[in-house]
Amino acid sequence: MIPKKPFRGALAAAALLLFGHAAQAAEPVDLSQVTLVLGDQARNLRSLVEAAGVLEDAPYAYRWASFQGAAPLFEAQRAGAVDTSYAGDLPVLAAAAGGVPLKIVATNVGQGASNGLLVQPGSPLQRVADLKGKTVVVSSAKGSISQHLLYAALEEAGLQRDDVTLKFVLPTDASAAFNSGQIESWAVFDPYLGTAERNGARLLRNGEGLTSSLSFVTATESSLADPAKRAAIADVVRRFAKARQWALEHPQEYAKVYAELTRLPLETAALITGRSSKGLRPVRDADLDTVQKVADLFHEVKVLPQPVDVRAIADPSLFTEEAR
Repeated sequence: MIPKKPFRGALAAAALLLFGHAAQAAEPVDLSQVTLVLGDQARNLRSLVEAAGVLEDAPYAYRWASFQGAAPLFEAQRAGAVDTSYAGDLPVLAAAAGGVPLKIVATNVGQGASNGLLVQPGSPLQRVADLKGKTVVVSSAKGSISQHLLYAALEEAGLQRDDVTLKFVLPTDASAAFNSGQIESWAVFDPYLGTAERNGARLLRNGEGLTSSLSFVTATESSLADPAKRAAIADVVRRFAKARQWALEHPQEYAKVYAELTRLPLETAALITGRSSKGLRPVRDADLDTVQKVADLFHEVKVLPQPVDVRAIADPSLFTEEAR
């Protein structure tokens, strides 16, 4: 049994204040009439929230919609089937460039170790430079954080992007193919990365020092335009941040709940959760500057079909330092 968290009462009290002044709406909003659909990847965010228990007293209804990667998650956001999403910087940019109506509302400061380049346990490939002339499977789709890592690792190794052949495969399918030996090298992220590592896969390079390691909570524009939903999203993002802080302070409890929800061995769960985040916080100008460089690079190499003005797809007013 996960013990009650002392900040739940404070969160509930803060949420009640939203009835009077959330988004400074002309009329008070009734959060009891709101239902949020929270988009997730591989149950990563859900396991965190359930471990911390931060939504147990939420004054609105909610349900989870989990996807195996960012590409299908953002298709759901395009269709208005989710109110929020949670993904890495390049997938968010790819979604925005593709016309998905979203706004960045919070920043997750991740760890580069949660994204990596893998080879088979007995592979003769010993370093990234050995990938020259090889096919690398990238999960999940064009514009993923794994593609970002691969390009950065190739540059670090002195290779050109066209020195390797890319094949894009969704992570669950790629995982099965990798486990059966059909894939020689694979660029992928947690939890698929950690699971493969625990099963003996060898890491050539992770994202430490290569990529921004930033990911974002985004909200669907139509949801933000609804005063009641906007107030609920502001509240749920604060709770996500509290959950991240709880996980940093209670790593063993977090790993246990993650293992139960994902049915992974506890050792694998601990590996994954131990490198998932350094915390969730409001969007800062420096975050937007960093991600603008990513946007410009990937438009230049034609991964992003349209240029992206990162500040234009951000709404830092929803979740601020004062509201934490």
